[in-house]
Formats: sequence, structure tokens, C-alpha cells
Amino acid sequence: MPTRSDSANSPEPTDRSHSSFTESPRHRVVITGLGAITPLALSVPGLWRAMLEGTSGAAPITSFDTTGQDTTFACEIKGFDARDFMDRKLANRLDPVCHFALAAADEALRDAGFDAATLSESQRERIGVVFGSGIGGIQTFQEQSAAFIRGGPKRVSPFFIPMLIPDMVPGIISIEYGLRGPNHAVVTACATGNHNLADAALLIRDGQADAIVCGGSEAAICEIGVAGFSAMKALSTRNESPATASRPFDATRDGFVMGDGAGALILESLEHALARGARIYAEVLGVGASADAHHITAPHPEGLGARLAMQRALAQAGLRAEDVDTINMHGTSTPLGDAAESLAIRKVFGAHTDALTATSTKSMTGHLLGAAGAVEAIASVLAITDGIVPPTINFSVPDPACDLHYAFNVPERRKVRVAISNAFGFGGHNTCAVFAAYDGPGEHRPPMSSASSESHPHGVAPHTAPSATTPGGAW
Repeated sequence: MPTRSDSANSPEPTDRSHSSFTESPRHRVVITGLGAITPLALSVPGLWRAMLEGTSGAAPITSFDTTGQDTTFACEIKGFDARDFMDRKLANRLDPVCHFALAAADEALRDAGFDAATLSESQRERIGVVFGSGIGGIQTFQEQSAAFIRGGPKRVSPFFIPMLIPDMVPGIISIEYGLRGPNHAVVTACATGNHNLADAALLIRDGQADAIVCGGSEAAICEIGVAGFSAMKALSTRNESPATASRPFDATRDGFVMGDGAGALILESLEHALARGARIYAEVLGVGASADAHHITAPHPEGLGARLAMQRALAQAGLRAEDVDTINMHGTSTPLGDAAESLAIRKVFGAHTDALTATSTKSMTGHLLGAAGAVEAIASVLAITDGIVPPTINFSVPDPACDLHYAFNVPERRKVRVAISNAFGFGGHNTCAVFAAYDGPGEHRPPMSSASSESHPHGVAPHTAPSATTPGGAW
């Protein structure tokens, strides 16, 4: 790992709340808490366990009648009751996109050792929330539009707009926990999770906050949401076999599988984490971003924007291509997207490409849209702490256009010092987040699973260099 000049011993300004951009020191940014609500589980340990077992979250849709829909399955959240995380009155006044975000944020804050009840006023002013949603309260939009059509303006709820707008996600988290630091939502479709993580890291790096709850949330599985993506021909129509429908990099892939959920990460300055004795998962080294400037929904066929995002991420992190061990790809299981991203990776990593382990956890969670980047960041961080890369399930037929070394069907055990995670969005938004093992002073997070030291019940493949006969190996 390269030597970083912005050490934990950097001097602090006399009055941090009034320091200028030019006066602020650069602070290292670490991850001290994780939280998730996903189709696989309602907690991070449950999510990680399900990922390593290669579990699919896809099933026939149960939340509404799918008659007339081209796609009748999705990765829905199962067994979730908002009243387990908030009182009934508040739950009734929020869209599910906020329900999921609050629940994930609660787990992350507890995991990081923050107790909202004991935070001082000065501490609350230094903890922010940067949390987005790709679509916002689309279920509320559907319900209130129907109410308007049935009964006119008087039937529209006074909570319609607050329940609809994406920035209510960070707003309600800050309200519930009394966090008065920087607070906003970045909305960039399926790149939302990474963009919010990037903003949070920059705010901490520049001394504008000590800690930030960041991430993404989505709750778009409803009649209009499914119909909209289906009309674009973006969704898989493998209705006869939902569990095998999300199959990134497989030659028979036919579109993505929608998923709901939320991912939350607690980012914190290294000195603040050390001062309070927090346990550290990993370090955030940077987030690269770019635009395709090509098409409103289709990726650049040569992965130009994706390539720029990855190159900028490595430059920002001060790393070389050969420093990277694994990539959690955007990998949505679309014919164009998977091929373009694979090409971009080969262009960026050159001779080092076949030494990487690539994967797409969307094969299990489905595509969580605005929450995807955050949940996949969590998977990347745990790959570092546990030394194991979760699998891309449902692979059976090689595609010559997807020629990387993928962790197909079983997790792969290997040492992971640096992991990157890609997230791309409609509109041509591209992001790449870089995470690294933390080796400094303080308490380190132990592995979350036993997979790094014991045989996995479904098999764990050791990392080996791919050969010409390995699926996705040589050209």
C-alpha cells in the first residue's frame, strides 16, 4: 500500500467549524459501521451469510397483482415491519423508501457504537447524513395519483410531497437521531449509493464533519415501477424461474431483476474513530466519477465512461492497477451493460486483469437501484475483512464478450487488500469506489463469517490464475 501523507496525527485547526477550504487539513476516512435491509436478510450479518451461501432473493411478486405485467417476479423485502424500527404514527407518514433507510441507518449507528441518547449537542453538530434514493417515494406517488383520479384534489394527503421527495431520506434520519451535521441527498439513478458515499467522504476529508451516515435506499417494486422498467425492456422476463433470472455475464442473460432495500455505512475521520475507540472495518481511499455523454439509458458500447471512473478512482486513491484485488462490478445482467463494463475493466487493468476476482452480487440481491452502490460497498468491505469474494450465481453459459475472471457460483477465498465497487446510472452517470484494508492503530473488525478459516458448506474456491479452459478466463 502506498504511504499516505494525511495521517491520523494531522494537526487540527483551532476552530474546525469556521476553518476555510484552504486551511482545512485532509483527514483519512474510515468505515466504522454497516447496516442493511435487503431481499436476502434484514441485517448485515444475515446478508453476508446469504451471499456466501449463494442465495437468490428473487421470487414471484407478492405485494400486488401482477396480471398484465411482462415481468411477474422481483427481489422483494421479506418479513419487514416498519413498526419494529419506529412508532406506528411515524411509519404511516413515511414511504417505504424511508422505512428501509431508517432501519439500515439504525443498524449502522449501533454497529459503529453511536448511542443517539448520549450524544452531546456538540457531537450532534459534527455528525451528518448524506443518503439518497434513485427514485424516491414512488409507491406514495402511485397511491396518491390514484386518490386524485378517484376523488380530486381533496383526496390528496398532506403528507404526499414529504413522502415523495428523495431528500426526505436523509432528512428523517437526521430528525430521528438529532444529527445536525451536513445533510443532503444525491440522486443519480443507480449510481446514487456511490455518489452519496463520495460526498460523505469528501465532507469528512475536508473537516466539515467528524462522522456521516451515508448510503442509499429504494422501494420501487410496485405496479407503476415494474411497468415502467418493463416498458423499457430492461427487466428479465424469466418468469418461470425467478431464482435463476439474474445471471450477470452469462450468455443467456436477458435483463435485470428489480430489488428493494437500503444500505448504510458510517464514515468517520480516522482521528475521531481512534479517539472514541471505534472498531474499524476498512478505509475509503476515493470515489471516481464520470459521464458517458452517450445515451439516456444505454451504456457507452466501449465502456468509455466506466473506464474514466475507474481510472479517476485509482488516481484519487494513489494506487496502481495492480494494487486492486477484487471488483464488485455493476453487473446488472443486461446484454449491453455487462459486456461494456467487462471491456472497460480490461482496458483499465491491462495485464493485471486476469489476476483480479470480479463478481456481481446483483445475481443474488437483484438490482437495488439507488441502494445498489451502498449495499455493494458493504459487500466489498466485508470481502476485505473476511478475505473472501462473494459469488456471481446462476452462471452456466460463457459469453466471449465477458472474459474476466469471475467468482462464478461459489465464493472465492483470497487475500483482499483493495476492493473497488462500480455503480452506474441512467443518464450516463458512472462511479467507482475504492476501499482498502486498514492496518493502523486502534481496534480492527474481526471477520464477520468463519468462511475465511473453515470450509464453506457450498464450497469455496481458492483463488487461482484463470486458464484458457476457465469460464471467463483467457481471451
